[in-house]
Amino acid sequence: MKQYTLQKMIRQGENERLEFKRSFQNDAIQTIVAFANSEGGSVVVGVDNDGTPFGTTFGRETLPKILNKITGATEPTVVPEVQLVEIDGKPVCVITVSEYPLKPVSTRGRCFRRVGNANSQMPPAEIAQMHMRSTGTSWDALPATGKTISDIDLDTVSEYMAASTRTGRRQFAANADPVEVLRKLELVKDDSATWAAILLFGKRPQSPLIQATVHCGRFREKIHIMDDRLIEGSVLYQLNETMDFIQKHINVRFEITGEKAQRDTIWDYPLDALREAVTNAICHRDYASSSDIQIKVFDDSIRIWNPGVLAYDLSFEQLREGDYSSHPRNKLIAQIFYDLEIIERYGSGIGRIDDACEKAGIPPPKIENQGGGFTVIFSKAPTDTPPGVESGIELGGQSQPESQPESQPESQPESQPESLEMRVLSALKDGPMAKSSLSAGLGQKEVSGQLNKVMRDLLVDSTVEYTIPDKPNSRLQKYRITEKGKDLLKDRSSRDASQLDTL
Repeated sequence: MKQYTLQKMIRQGENERLEFKRSFQNDAIQTIVAFANSEGGSVVVGVDNDGTPFGTTFGRETLPKILNKITGATEPTVVPEVQLVEIDGKPVCVITVSEYPLKPVSTRGRCFRRVGNANSQMPPAEIAQMHMRSTGTSWDALPATGKTISDIDLDTVSEYMAASTRTGRRQFAANADPVEVLRKLELVKDDSATWAAILLFGKRPQSPLIQATVHCGRFREKIHIMDDRLIEGSVLYQLNETMDFIQKHINVRFEITGEKAQRDTIWDYPLDALREAVTNAICHRDYASSSDIQIKVFDDSIRIWNPGVLAYDLSFEQLREGDYSSHPRNKLIAQIFYDLEIIERYGSGIGRIDDACEKAGIPPPKIENQGGGFTVIFSKAPTDTPPGVESGIELGGQSQPESQPESQPESQPESQPESLEMRVLSALKDGPMAKSSLSAGLGQKEVSGQLNKVMRDLLVDSTVEYTIPDKPNSRLQKYRITEKGKDLLKDRSSRDASQLDTL
């Protein structure tokens, strides 16, 4: 290293890639290990903490001894560059180490990484995560203990293949063998199923992963439990059922502003943001943890907690800005979610959540590491109704429609009962929904016979359609509104608006 280069580095002070030491002790080796586990760096021995060089007594014959001490105290062996450089007539020792390709590196059984200008000892979970990442694998790609192809529901795999082909993100031939597809996707290795295969398509995903569940609760005043549900099954099933639970316990209203014929459906929280947060919790949780995902719906907030803190090299600021390289904790699960259009571009989830909340007029969610996991907290918007806007709870929820003055004309459109068919079409306007989600949104405890009849009639009338038309009884089946249904809904909204204008 050139003298002027070192002088420039010293003037910048200690940082994530530079540390000063008065003498060479064990703490210097800890710093070398931290550099090797991060982006590399240099330890300068013979310089005070404030950057003042005072020199060392090292001679050329001392350098091999320092090198031997470092190589003997690190595992895997780190071989840095060690050299003497003269600063202001005083010799200092510069030890430069590069980022190690296979991490983490340890010293005396402990691993460190660089955080700012300090060393941080790594806990076991961080060590495992760093090792997985450096080897290019993830936990869900490991073989599931005692699980084989016979433990996988191949019909569900076929449903995934059809759905992925429709999205266009991954194409499969109509006659493709599900088992061969699993092998090509590395979800099955030889005859052994990976953890990802069991969680996505397993016949019994909770055997033996009893912690792979979502625990949902509705709370009143933080302590009174009004509803409680433990959701099991595949991670794809858990996603839909969790959203059903949340929608059952939040409010929705219709708003007619007069600016357009079609009315808006307004939920307490934007459903896209909630679904993104739930998806992230299920897709990126630490499945090796003994805890389940916990979702708590309060009167004024929703808290979503999943095991596994934010990645060790990622800050909350980077997460919000999307300024980072995404390293999914469960790479294979994330890939299947992407194929099904459940997730979009890696690393963009929090940004989409913030955008949806801003558009809905509620604050961005609070995100934090808490209790060994990652928490997302949504808060409600102020409940004031803007002047000239008519609002009321139409589907589900705990609140009731705002009372109307006795002098209000009976011809007020919102006071007229709305048919179940129109309520279903209005709900589907915001996107495809499972029948159980529709039932919950309509305030039903379970899917009623009347709802089943209405759905059959709407399918016959071609106002709604299946999202998986070739498998009507699929567990992933949802319903979406057709263009004919949208036209019918628009005509109804136009009539409502016309009646409002005459009042």
